[in-house]
Amino acid sequence: MEHVRDITLLPKAHLHLHFTGSMRPTTLIELADKYGVHLPEALSSGTPPKLRATDERGWFRFQRLYDIARSCLRTPEDIQRLVREAAEEDVRDGSGWLEIQVDPTSYAPHLGGLIPALEVILDAVDAASRETGLGMRVLVAANRMKHPLDARTLARLAVRFADRGVVGFGLSNDERRGLARDFDRAFAIAREGGLLAAPHGGELTGPSSVRDCLDDLRASRVGHGVRAAEDPRLLRKLAERGVTCEVCPASNVALGVYERHEDVPLRTLFDAGVPMALGADDPLLFGSRLAAQYEIARRHHGFTDAELAELARQSVRGSAAPEGVRAKLLAGIDDWLAS
Repeated sequence: MEHVRDITLLPKAHLHLHFTGSMRPTTLIELADKYGVHLPEALSSGTPPKLRATDERGWFRFQRLYDIARSCLRTPEDIQRLVREAAEEDVRDGSGWLEIQVDPTSYAPHLGGLIPALEVILDAVDAASRETGLGMRVLVAANRMKHPLDARTLARLAVRFADRGVVGFGLSNDERRGLARDFDRAFAIAREGGLLAAPHGGELTGPSSVRDCLDDLRASRVGHGVRAAEDPRLLRKLAERGVTCEVCPASNVALGVYERHEDVPLRTLFDAGVPMALGADDPLLFGSRLAAQYEIARRHHGFTDAELAELARQSVRGSAAPEGVRAKLLAGIDDWLAS
């Protein structure tokens, strides 16, 4: 019988974690009490809410819960607490590098505007990184439910702060709304500014949305991307280009993209040579963090420790981590496997 190693000791990079969604449930309850925000039972019960976002009504409910949680983040101190706690959770799960995704527009009203909001976030990331030893950077994400001109504004802002810790540019929210090509100029601005392109695709809609991310936005990573498994030609394209899919198994099941953990096509992607970086997406709403995603791969998909180590390597290679950080993490993965 194979020696089963502790997943939390496996060095890894975390490339798909949303800002508000990274919050601890206990922190949300404390902040809601502080600001007099009424939390629905789905957010106050201490257990993950029942969600299904494969229809418009389900997605609206998911977004409403997220918006209520976000309304509890109002001061720089709140932001600092969230980021520090997210870093602590990642360190506990064996992460050595975290790229946290945020749309600063959402926090601007309480923090003095768009630029001050991003400055507060980046200062919090810098402080949390120093306090916990976790390498941390920021991926600024536009909202595909808003006008593409808003995305261009965010892309320019992201480039402006590339020397302060912004490493990438994304596109989130319901991929059934808006065409990827409408945001091509925003992504061109980001790429020209040296940022990696990491839009969401292939979660709520099929392989075509992944192709759009590749062809229209020239993505170097794809948020989720699991529906690419339905198109063998697309799988080959992802593998040949080395495009990393940020796969979030727990959220795929929680949102009803797949009925069971066994249905998430981790093995299909892995065997096709598509690089993957397992991510927790929104632990606040889905109830599991980074290490749990690797446990899902082990328990429900039969990944051996050698294969889990390769998944961890793929997460590091797909990251924007400096070469020295990458080398340290990759060496740590080899040590884990040799233990």
